[in-house]
Formats: sequence, C-alpha cells, structure tokens
Amino acid sequence: MTTSASIPAGSASAATGDGSVTDRLVEANARYATEFADAELAGRPALQAAVVACMDARLDVTAALGLRNGDCHVIRNAGGAVTDDVIRSLTISQRALGTRSVILVHHTACGMETLTEEFRHELELEVGQRPGWAVESFRDVDQDVRQSIQRVRTSPFLPHTDDVRGFVYDVKTGLLREVDPA
Repeated sequence: MTTSASIPAGSASAATGDGSVTDRLVEANARYATEFADAELAGRPALQAAVVACMDARLDVTAALGLRNGDCHVIRNAGGAVTDDVIRSLTISQRALGTRSVILVHHTACGMETLTEEFRHELELEVGQRPGWAVESFRDVDQDVRQSIQRVRTSPFLPHTDDVRGFVYDVKTGLLREVDPA
C-alpha cells in the first residue's frame, strides 16, 4: 500500500483495485490522511464564494476553478439545480459563514437533458409513492443557467445577490463559458 496523500497522474486511483468501491475509497482516505496537514483552515470560505454545480463525475470543480481546500463552499446535485435545498445551503453559506459570491456551473452533455418529469411517474409505479421533489430536467442548458441565476437573485433569504454568475462547463475541453443572464 502506498503512503502518498495524492495519487499522481497515470497511477491507480480508488476506481481500480480489489474490494468494494467503498473499501477502496476508505483505503484512499487512509493514504490521504497519512500526509494530511491541518492548515488551521477557518470555518469560513477564504474566497467568500459558493459554487453550485452538477454532480457529474466529469466535472472536477476544484481543478476546473483552481480551488484549494478552504477556498469556497461547493454545493452539488443533479444538474446543478437551484432547488429549495440549495437555497437553504446558500442561505447558511451567506448568512452564517460570510460568502458573498455565487458561481453556478452547469455543463454540456448533461444527463438531466435526457430525463423528463415522467421519471417521477415511473418511480411512483415502481415503489408505490410519488417523489415530492421535481426532477429539474431541462432541454436548453443556457436557459437553465439563466433560471438558476434568477432563482438565486430573487430568493428573499439570500442577502448577497449582486455577484451571481452562471457558466456552462464544456466536458470535452474543460473550458467555462459564461451565460448572459438576460
């Protein structure tokens, strides 16, 4: 077992090897912890920013935005949707932990472009209960970013809505493209 805190490019990752995925991730954490340096990070994000992004595994938010541990809050879900729970997290982030900027990151070729609200009906048929949440699928990623910007800007719970910007991350190039909110 290696004792390096990070896995160099081209080396095996937690995605390869024997054992369950969870076992491999816990082993990777043990390697990480051997060289973990408690930098006495403050509980407040250093950049006073929060990022809302899709949970897609092709989007490495930390690397794509050049972030370091402690720089900002990262809130992820399917599609990067600004749901009530995201507003809850952003409200805590802003009001209790001092963030001022909100960066929204959707991406190209998102799986949410292929789902519809029919997904909820299918779940209801399968499990006998209709989910109380919306799927938040979309057809136009730019329009969905605009909708997300609007949801953040109009929330009565968020005091800092002047610096809200939305982007589309290209999964083929790694580049961000800003979306005009108008």
